[in-house]
Amino acid sequence: MKTKQKRIDNADRKILSIIGQDARVPLKDVAKVCNMSRAAVHQRVLKMMENGVITGSHYVVNPQSVGYLTCTFVGISLDKGSRYQSVVDQISKIPEVVECHFTTGPYTMLIKLYARDNTQLMDLLNHQIQKIEGVISTETLISLEQSIDKPLRIEAE
Repeated sequence: MKTKQKRIDNADRKILSIIGQDARVPLKDVAKVCNMSRAAVHQRVLKMMENGVITGSHYVVNPQSVGYLTCTFVGISLDKGSRYQSVVDQISKIPEVVECHFTTGPYTMLIKLYARDNTQLMDLLNHQIQKIEGVISTETLISLEQSIDKPLRIEAE
């Protein structure tokens, strides 16, 4: 994910520290804590969205509650790093893939995916991911438990 580095001031950091913990907090409450008007907070949030500082807001669905029992990280090696974008284009068509990163180290890329079970995981690996042109190998790491899941902490200076 490429974003331009935009400077944010201390007021923006304070807003981010609040909404980063709970995106549903009413802006009037954020304004009160920041000693600003609701309109000023709203304008700052819109500007941070426009500048790529805030990249979205969404509800997080527990994958297990909708039948996806296996969380997996897959290291993918490509025959050429220059194939990365074309492989990403193909990987993005697989609904179970939720993250993809271009990496350094032993893999060209690392993806995170959810599968309903090991049978589906094997199908995703053998019949979809490994069939993509340029993919020469994969290494699969199944997550047994996610112990930490928290937003990035933003502090006002």
